[in-house]
Amino acid sequence: MTLMQTPEATDRETWVHGTPAEAAARPVTPRGILRAAKDSGGLAFSLPPVMFVLIPIVLAWQEAPGPAAALVTAMLLLYAALFVTTCGIGLYPLKVRLIWFALCTGVLLALIPLLGPNVLFMVMFQAMTHVLLLPWRWALPSMLLMSLTVLVLAFVLRVPIAAGLAVMGTVMAWGIGYGVRQQMLQEELEAAQQRNAVLAVAAERERIGRDLHDLVGHSLTSLTISAQLARRLLDKDPEAARAQLEHIETTTRQALADVRATASGMQTVRAATEIASARTVLGTVGIQAEVPTALPPLHEDLAELFGYVIREGVTNIVRHSRATRARITVEEDAVTVADDGIGIPHGASRSGLQGLEARVVLAGGRLRVETSETGTTLRATMDRAA
Repeated sequence: MTLMQTPEATDRETWVHGTPAEAAARPVTPRGILRAAKDSGGLAFSLPPVMFVLIPIVLAWQEAPGPAAALVTAMLLLYAALFVTTCGIGLYPLKVRLIWFALCTGVLLALIPLLGPNVLFMVMFQAMTHVLLLPWRWALPSMLLMSLTVLVLAFVLRVPIAAGLAVMGTVMAWGIGYGVRQQMLQEELEAAQQRNAVLAVAAERERIGRDLHDLVGHSLTSLTISAQLARRLLDKDPEAARAQLEHIETTTRQALADVRATASGMQTVRAATEIASARTVLGTVGIQAEVPTALPPLHEDLAELFGYVIREGVTNIVRHSRATRARITVEEDAVTVADDGIGIPHGASRSGLQGLEARVVLAGGRLRVETSETGTTLRATMDRAA
């Protein structure tokens, strides 16, 4: 059974290049954001630097205590709240990250006329928002450009502490950002593994469902026919009835073995054995069977696939067709089961044909069903021969 290729590498590129990562959806609510901040592992690193917000707050109250200082305090506390949760926002899709980055930048720009040169103390926080929120290919260049600009302004405006914070902020931002991004990649990896596990279970259920339909449907049809024939022959020809009962016993044993093999994934079907079985089943119900006496060389997988096609075709002939003649032809890349019956009745279940079509398509081929009042033709063709 072939599983879908795991998208770990794709998820890594998705995050690095900033395109939307289809991870498990997180609610953009205060509780969801706080939960994301805890999950990111960056909360312990983003909380301690918040104490540096006190520097511009203290300076604002020292220079001009009053409503202006209160406004500065409120805006800085808002910025601090945005910053602390930035590590959690880093786990959200790009659209949410960009909106959060715009909020942080907007609050910081609004502080410039209120703080003046003291706004340079905020560079450390803004550097971290660059790394945590922007796509990777933008984060480093923009952060370095901002830090370099702050360094120049700090020396020009003679704010040496801001220069130190610019350097420290760059280093801290890179370290914390790298850790959060690694957490993001880990989440993407776990999500991909969960998706693959779900797909594997679904594929296995589908396989078992198809196999059980093919096996049980075919076997029950054969058993029903043999039982009906044995009942009719019981008084007229006891020996013939005994032969049918023996056939029922053999078929039942084989059906049980096939069901067990299907559940364990070891069940095999082959075109040659299905042709032999078809000759017996069709002959039992009085349908003249034209089957090949020799088969072309077939790959093992193709022999199994053609076996399923023959089995489904013969089962439908016996159940629905009222045919007098059936023909099975096998080529190197195609198999055909045809009859001269009344066609597939309207409203008849086609679950078996649908499962067979899925099996053929999965193997790289196509299945064609032509049905009319003069008969039905079931043909599976591999694409290389189409």
